[in-house]
Amino acid sequence: MPAFQRNLGKYISNPIIGNIMVIKTRGRKTGKTRFTPVYHALIGESIYCYQGKHLKGQWYLNVLANPDVEVLLPSGTLKGIAEEVSDPKEAAYAIRQILKSSGVWAFLYGFNPFTIEDAVLEKKVQKMPVIRIKRAIK
Repeated sequence: MPAFQRNLGKYISNPIIGNIMVIKTRGRKTGKTRFTPVYHALIGESIYCYQGKHLKGQWYLNVLANPDVEVLLPSGTLKGIAEEVSDPKEAAYAIRQILKSSGVWAFLYGFNPFTIEDAVLEKKVQKMPVIRIKRAIK
């Protein structure tokens, strides 16, 4: 996290390691600030990230409870509003884009995100929670 605060994120987030950002959340129980590195994809005006295979990580549960987040990208920081993606096609598309930009981790789930058919991908990732972050309006 300090690397991103010092504008060194571009050295961590790269084609080999993958597109990494740090998401700053507020703990749903403690109210404390939490920082979590996650893979992401920029799609249109939104940033997408996902919570691993069938898991409910603490950062994800914190986002659901407190959707106001801050995102530390290699290019800078932005404040946004996070929401869970409910459309399975949008979620599968986002996961494909995230995995395609995840460097050596792209094949983590045993399929090729560059070549897998849409219908097969949707089935494989149907229980993976996807978060969409939109820039907060000032």
